[in-house]
Amino acid sequence: MSKTLVIIRHGKSTWEYTGVPDYDRPLKETGIINTRVIALKLMEQDISPDLIVSSPANRALHTALIVARELSYPLEKISISPVLYGESENAILDMVRHTSDQFNTLFIFGHNPVFTVLPNLYLKQTIDNLPTSGVVILEFDTSHWSDISRKLLKSEFLLSPKGG
Repeated sequence: MSKTLVIIRHGKSTWEYTGVPDYDRPLKETGIINTRVIALKLMEQDISPDLIVSSPANRALHTALIVARELSYPLEKISISPVLYGESENAILDMVRHTSDQFNTLFIFGHNPVFTVLPNLYLKQTIDNLPTSGVVILEFDTSHWSDISRKLLKSEFLLSPKGG
């Protein structure tokens, strides 16, 4: 048995609303379109979530809702964690490592810069920037989330709405 961590950065958001706090910024139309493209690519790779956890920020949660809908994941089962909004990669890793082992594929939705830093802890070749709607899929050769490590990384895969 293995554990698969799917790290998804929120879709492209808009800055056109002055006075709207960062937390409440919505997705742009291109962010919605690119997120649907990513969901279809995940479907083509036969990757579906056992658990979805999202940042509570509007743009991340909207991204999670789009992916969940496209992959037929029940919207009411999406979990929201403040750890995914503005916390460190260590705090997020702690959350991941405390995920119940009944879930084998965990999708997390959040923000840069931490969503670039986090996969770089495991990737053989680091990335400079996880683009909006970008995805990193990390599969670990373990049955326990608490054991995930670079040493147990079985495979890695990157998806972008504009290729890959």
